[in-house]
Amino acid sequence: MYEPDPVPTGPASQQGMRRANLALVLGTIASGPRSRAEVAAGTGLTRAAVSSLAEQLIAAGLVVEEGPAAPSGKVGRPGTALGLNPAGPGGLGAEIGVRHLGACVVDLRGEVRAWRRREVSNHGRAPAAVMADLADLLREAVAESGLRPAGLTLAVPGLVGGSGGMLRRAANLGWQDIPLAAALRPALRTAGGGLAELPIEADNEANLGGLAERWLGEGPEDFLYVSAEAGVGAAIVVGGRLLRGAGGYAGEFGHVPVHPGGRRCACGAHGCLEQYAGEAAALRAAGLTGARGDWVALLADRAGAGDEAARAALAGAGTALGTAAAGAVNLLDPAEVVLGGGYARLAPWLLPAMRAELAARVTVRPWSEDRLTVSRLGRRGPLLGAAVRVVRAIVADPGPLG
Repeated sequence: MYEPDPVPTGPASQQGMRRANLALVLGTIASGPRSRAEVAAGTGLTRAAVSSLAEQLIAAGLVVEEGPAAPSGKVGRPGTALGLNPAGPGGLGAEIGVRHLGACVVDLRGEVRAWRRREVSNHGRAPAAVMADLADLLREAVAESGLRPAGLTLAVPGLVGGSGGMLRRAANLGWQDIPLAAALRPALRTAGGGLAELPIEADNEANLGGLAERWLGEGPEDFLYVSAEAGVGAAIVVGGRLLRGAGGYAGEFGHVPVHPGGRRCACGAHGCLEQYAGEAAALRAAGLTGARGDWVALLADRAGAGDEAARAALAGAGTALGTAAAGAVNLLDPAEVVLGGGYARLAPWLLPAMRAELAARVTVRPWSEDRLTVSRLGRRGPLLGAAVRVVRAIVADPGPLG
């Protein structure tokens, strides 16, 4: 079960009443099974209205009757509990990484019903070839899940903005100005499985990882989520919502300068965090330049085995990360800084240096080291966030289905 979006605190106005009240009832049920009486008490709707709306949601396959509700302490037989339908519409998530592709299906409760990950080098590959492989993976995941997806969200390591999921730039893929939905749809049509007509949205992978941390992890309402795969990204969550910035490009943490005048970055600037804490930088510092395969697993295995070069490389990355995080903490005042993605697995060797930098640089406001935390979702976060976003959209507006 996941935390739903906030629902209205009372009955909707006349305009759009049915649609708003369907969302009100479904959002209440999404927070945990409820009897009709409990839904009525929690929403301010009448028992009769709740019963009518519940029947519509049941008919649409969004809600099921789960059996007797938990005892309320009141006289009389307990009502029947209403819960989200685990066999109802699902959420389909997709991920394009520099070294992998991923597909995930979740049910309405946010529980994973199928998971696929394929290791493949996508840097410099033509988008059409990548989309063809991804479409096959998505078809396999949907077939395994047994669910009918209501939409698809694609996570990518780059700047996404504008309509149609326009990928403005993904330096680590070598892609620029790619309309992601338009590029994926023909591949889905070729792959079959009836997925080509799904609504398709796209977002930055760190944004989706941060949202997953809020929805499925233990993230507070205000936190900075920092993750890494090939590059370094971040999500800024304020009041439980993603802070996107004026153009939708907030969170480019990897291009925060930590050494002005330092190494030249692929973005064209100098001294960016990515040049000191990203994949290439960490491997170079560990003496592993040119190593193939999963760099996170390689460094974690070597550091865990006591390899001093790997440990020193990760300590250096932690220092750079701590420097950048301190600036963000002083500017944004988050409740926590959360390490996700590949950094979650590398946390044992990153955290000491990060804590030291934060302690030394966050001095004008209270800060304690326990506010630097590690995501329990790890590298699964972005793909989970992509899939769960679809079902949360259903809960927030079941009108089209209900």
